[in-house]
Amino acid sequence: MFTAPASSPPALSTAAPSPPPPDCASVSGAGRLIDRLRRLWPYFRPARAGVVIAALGALLAALTEPAIPALLKLLLDEGFIAGGLPLWTVPMALIGLFGIRGIATFVAQYGLAYSANGGTVALRRAMFERLGEADLQLFADQNASQLSNTLVYEVQNGAGQLVGALLTLVRTVLTIAALLAYLLWLNWQLTLIVVAMFPPLSWGMKALSQRLYRVTRRSQIATDELAYVVEENVLAHRLVRLHGAQAQQQRRFAALNTALRGLALKGTIAAAAMTPLSQILAATALSAVIVVALHQASDGVSVGSFVGFVTAMLMLISPIRQLADIATPITRGLAALERGLELIEHTPAQESGRHDGGRATGHICLDDVWVRYPNQPGAAVRGVSLEIAPGEVVALVGPSGSGKTTLVNLLPRFVSPSHGTVRLDGVDVRDWDLRSLRRQFAMVSQDVVMLNDTVLANVALGDESPNEERARAALAAANLGDWWPTLPEGLHTVLGHNAAQLSGGQRQRLAIARAIYKDAPVLILDEATSALDNESERLVQEALSRLMAGRTTLVIAHRLWTIEHADRIVVLEAGRVVEQGRHAELLNAAGLYARLYAQGSGGWLDDGDNLTDGEAP
Repeated sequence: MFTAPASSPPALSTAAPSPPPPDCASVSGAGRLIDRLRRLWPYFRPARAGVVIAALGALLAALTEPAIPALLKLLLDEGFIAGGLPLWTVPMALIGLFGIRGIATFVAQYGLAYSANGGTVALRRAMFERLGEADLQLFADQNASQLSNTLVYEVQNGAGQLVGALLTLVRTVLTIAALLAYLLWLNWQLTLIVVAMFPPLSWGMKALSQRLYRVTRRSQIATDELAYVVEENVLAHRLVRLHGAQAQQQRRFAALNTALRGLALKGTIAAAAMTPLSQILAATALSAVIVVALHQASDGVSVGSFVGFVTAMLMLISPIRQLADIATPITRGLAALERGLELIEHTPAQESGRHDGGRATGHICLDDVWVRYPNQPGAAVRGVSLEIAPGEVVALVGPSGSGKTTLVNLLPRFVSPSHGTVRLDGVDVRDWDLRSLRRQFAMVSQDVVMLNDTVLANVALGDESPNEERARAALAAANLGDWWPTLPEGLHTVLGHNAAQLSGGQRQRLAIARAIYKDAPVLILDEATSALDNESERLVQEALSRLMAGRTTLVIAHRLWTIEHADRIVVLEAGRVVEQGRHAELLNAAGLYARLYAQGSGGWLDDGDNLTDGEAP
């Protein structure tokens, strides 16, 4: 029996907002950079051997840099004096120097790839695990293209850019340190002039990095929006063509595409401005060095020493320019990876209880349940109290939007009540262990989803050791016993993207076979036979009748067959239970059910809700 709903919904609690993304100012400051890198380190720690290899390679390559100006100095001071330097030593020195440098570079690049890919794998694994456990509000807040773009592309690109940039940073700093040490050894007065250009260079890099970070974050959001438009138009290609909306969608795409172009140009300006800044400072330092060196020439400075100094100083320009450019990939890499970290750190896992009662009997009780979705007027379910006995078949009937889908989604906790209690076998579903709770339910919706995997994997979804004999029996019971043997690889044939090459009836029956295989004590069916032809429908109805025996079954009903075979019909309107009883009783009552039945001419009772309707937007 059901009780009258409360006169008004109780106060609803609101979830705390997600933490904002890191402020762009966090790019500045070595301490802040180290803190942000420390957040990422746990994912790259397993591949730390690559970091060590890359650092050693970078160190060795950096140590070869001062050897080039030192060799030039030696050649100018000793090589042009007869007998001063054996001729064979020159090619040997050059070949050996560049050979060592090449090997060191190869080792550093391999270590870089090892670390970047290792960190990417670990971060993606953590993100995907969080997706599987995340509170369902995540999927209301972010669309599929945003999540896939973050998990697949941004993590890959971000890890590659960041690790590569950090390796370049290490190599560049070591190179600058080695060249500065050589310059100090040659002439410390001239070296002070070179060092003077570092403070203004650092200031300029800081300002431009902050600007670049802001633009990068805005570009990520714009890219998500553009990808979502493409995804919508791919999924709804028939609808767009049917309504002749191509030009409208092209304008929508063009506006977002142009906005992304503008952001890309702004990012290029911020990144490219670092190069001329470093070059102007380097040219200023070079001019000063030449003037001072010419003045010092009267004190007997050798030509070799002067050429060696200028060569080493000019060699500083390239690593200094790299140091200026390094802010771009570090900024972009951190911005990309931090989106992944936000998903892991700021997305709460759905709360789970500890109760694991084994296989449930199927006794369901709803006590004054209210459900209200965020940013939606009114409540989707209003004060529903309902008790369903083990093995009872209950048909849910009502107009579209009456709360049928929300009601069944409360059971596996796809939706949480704002007030009231939902119990399975006398235990609040919030106290059940989530995995154990969801093992108690099999669900078949009109909106069938198939994975890009084999027939066996789709039928035995969730079973770590699929039983082929059991899968064959389930397929036979769903009237697919003659279909799967015709496939190229039988049960091991890959279905492709959402099994799109199958007919609607075949996909529906595959979903039924999945529910049969699971053998759960509670069945949730959204008129599972609605997509089948008459003969297939008859066979599947027989299979479902056998399957439903002894199991609690809730059916969002559209067809007369389901209603006639239900132990009880529950009629909903505007989120409330307004009637319940058997078919004949409700017809005699001449209420909402009788009107729906008459409008549907005894066939369809409503416009065909499916289990995706009524979910949180």
